[in-house]
Amino acid sequence: MLDQLDAVLDEARAALAGVADEAQLRDQEVHFLGKKGALTALMKGMRNVAPADRPLVGQRVNEVRAEITSAIEARRSELEAARIAALCDDPDFDATLPLAGPPRTRSVGALHPLTQVTRHIEDVFRAMGFHLLDYPEVETEFQNFDSLNIPATHPARDMQDTFWLKNGNLLRTHTSTGQVRAMRELGPPFRAIFPGRVFRYEAVDASHEHTFHQCEGLMVDRHVSVANLIHSMKTLLSNIFERDVTVRLRPGYFPFVEPGFELDIQCQVCGGKGCAVCKQSGWVELLPCGLVHPNVLRHGGLDPDEWEGWAFGLGLSRLVMMKYQIEDIRHLLGGDLRFLSQFRQG
Repeated sequence: MLDQLDAVLDEARAALAGVADEAQLRDQEVHFLGKKGALTALMKGMRNVAPADRPLVGQRVNEVRAEITSAIEARRSELEAARIAALCDDPDFDATLPLAGPPRTRSVGALHPLTQVTRHIEDVFRAMGFHLLDYPEVETEFQNFDSLNIPATHPARDMQDTFWLKNGNLLRTHTSTGQVRAMRELGPPFRAIFPGRVFRYEAVDASHEHTFHQCEGLMVDRHVSVANLIHSMKTLLSNIFERDVTVRLRPGYFPFVEPGFELDIQCQVCGGKGCAVCKQSGWVELLPCGLVHPNVLRHGGLDPDEWEGWAFGLGLSRLVMMKYQIEDIRHLLGGDLRFLSQFRQG
């Protein structure tokens, strides 16, 4: 019996020396130490050993098992060290990736809903012959206020809480700052949109943020009309929502347009029943618009007796909320991947 145990140990040592990978090592471990392995088969012969010799044989069985187990672990360490050495010699090896475990899957990103809707709007207006322009987020007081018929003493300045910079400039409070720039750069007749971020120092709630997105639109020609403005807005909204939506037009005051209007959309979150987004009114202010004020045309270097224009300031953040029925504007800039992953396309 003792000779047989020594023979199994010698066989195990020889077999383990020839193991080339982890799979072969597991096979040898099962062959020698498994429930139906060589050592287990020998132990079944203990009943044939004389009672006086059983303690000695039992001790040797345990010693052989321990030696084989130790030899297996030593060989496993050698194989692992050899595998790591081979990886380190591989010029394509990335040490930041795990060495073991299930294959890593790459998560597919998604365009932010604001980006998706902005690109959609750009496509719609390009099809209608509009230029796509981009202007600075840091503006002068003149461009943000004075050029838009909002002088220092004008009460409309109180309607927009402004982030002022130490050098006297400011973070633009609306994309309307591009109106005069566009008039001077393009020259009439023209039509253009300029989407981007705007900033206001105001309390944050479900429908207000300190940073949000707008899209300004401007058309200048010898003869323009409110009817043309409304048609363009309805064309835009029907394309964005891919269906007819309920809107209303009501008088509104904005220093840079005369006459001015508020185009409201029926709240798509509550269906007009009233919620936190629409402040229980059933309507959301979406699109201030109107005919460009003569003073703004003059600041743009145009003669208001010769040229006319209409303009709108579309609230992109609120439009995204209506399109996707988002109940809180703070989700848009919150950076929560669980929220953003809902808008994955394709």
